[in-house]
Amino acid sequence: MKIRVYYEDTDAGGIVYHSAYLNFCERARSEVFFKKGLTPILSSGHFVAKKLEADYISSAKLGDELEVVTKLVEVRAASFVLLQTIFKDNGIPSGHKKIFEMSITLAYITFEGKLQKITKDVEELVESLFGR
Repeated sequence: MKIRVYYEDTDAGGIVYHSAYLNFCERARSEVFFKKGLTPILSSGHFVAKKLEADYISSAKLGDELEVVTKLVEVRAASFVLLQTIFKDNGIPSGHKKIFEMSITLAYITFEGKLQKITKDVEELVESLFGR
């Protein structure tokens, strides 16, 4: 998913705030659902961030166009793990430069906030949306 860096994402020097990268990844995850006519809130529950590990490799700046790539790593009993990578156009024809990478574990919970097992249909949905 393409993301443009706006003034609200940056500090006074035009450098992207560290927390904005998490927002970019959240938008990309949600957009995967929206493009299929769905929302991340399912009839039986929803997903919440349980754990994440982020690697800030290089900075993005005001006006940059970024690409967020999301890949499914693993489906567990009550959670799944995604790898999200943000790339920035490096100005050469050969491609993009990796500037951020995050592994995030999303737990599947009921609307009452209790952890629940991922059913076969939810697992198939996650795999169809994020691939392997």
